[in-house]
Amino acid sequence: MDLLPINGATLASEPTVLASVRTISAQYGVDYTDDRAVTAMFEERREALHRSQRGPLVWLGGLALLVGGVWPFIGPEVPALAENPALAYGPAVPILAAGIVCLISVRARWKRELEHPALAGYRHVLGVARSRGLPVTHVPAWLEGRSEYGGTKPTTPVPTYRPTGGEPSHTPSTPAGPYAAGPYGHQPPGAAPSAPNPYAVHTVPPVPDAVATYEKIADQGGWHDEAGCLFVVAALIGAAYGWWQGVTLGYLALVLLPLAVWVWLAGSRQGKEKERLREEALAYVETVARAQAAGAAVPELSPRLRKLLDEEQWMGRR
Repeated sequence: MDLLPINGATLASEPTVLASVRTISAQYGVDYTDDRAVTAMFEERREALHRSQRGPLVWLGGLALLVGGVWPFIGPEVPALAENPALAYGPAVPILAAGIVCLISVRARWKRELEHPALAGYRHVLGVARSRGLPVTHVPAWLEGRSEYGGTKPTTPVPTYRPTGGEPSHTPSTPAGPYAAGPYGHQPPGAAPSAPNPYAVHTVPPVPDAVATYEKIADQGGWHDEAGCLFVVAALIGAAYGWWQGVTLGYLALVLLPLAVWVWLAGSRQGKEKERLREEALAYVETVARAQAAGAAVPELSPRLRKLLDEEQWMGRR
């Protein structure tokens, strides 16, 4: 089950926001108050983004960069080219240029998909919701064009509007046309959002202890394999030195071997525990998604849970 940044019931809870969202929906041809329509739009546009980063141009660009990079080193070693510097070194420049052009074209195609009117309008919706203090649960990394692992600025960030007493001012660009012509959702402007199930539980469950523990330890560890290998290498070097030089003390380095095994076992235990807690965190996110689908206003997820969701989406699991 997909977790939306914000559901239609939350948007409808604030009349000013609802009025703005209806205006944006009319401009971009998408019913942003219809959760099913937004989910379908997300699936379609995310797949289009993934397709834009695959294909012959990607492979051709990467191959051209590889060939252009090694040509100056291999060309002079070829007897037929060695006597002619223009042939030994010259082809590297156009080949590199062709590779760069291919990758720039792929980047432009990806950005064009990222700026699709349906996604641009939704980013405006999130900006309006934030300006009025409504909770935005999670903004997917792909929606803003940033890395799933952090450390990069978003290519198309959610716009920021100043909180005002009236309707937040927004200037959506390149509207998609009349609302009725939109491919997602079929409600006319001003229609009420689809009603949630009246028998569903409209509460967000509290964060379980296992999930809170996962948030604390998720980024810990990861050094056990490297440390264990270093201990093994040090033990072998010490023993080899003792044997080669006839120094008995060199064999004492072998005591590092059991230490390496202990470090590896500790890392294995920690890895299994983190994986168990990770599954608990994913189960909690699924529960939150069901509560959101039932109409509950879901607060913003913690940074670690947002990162977990981005990782799952990047791997195609969600």
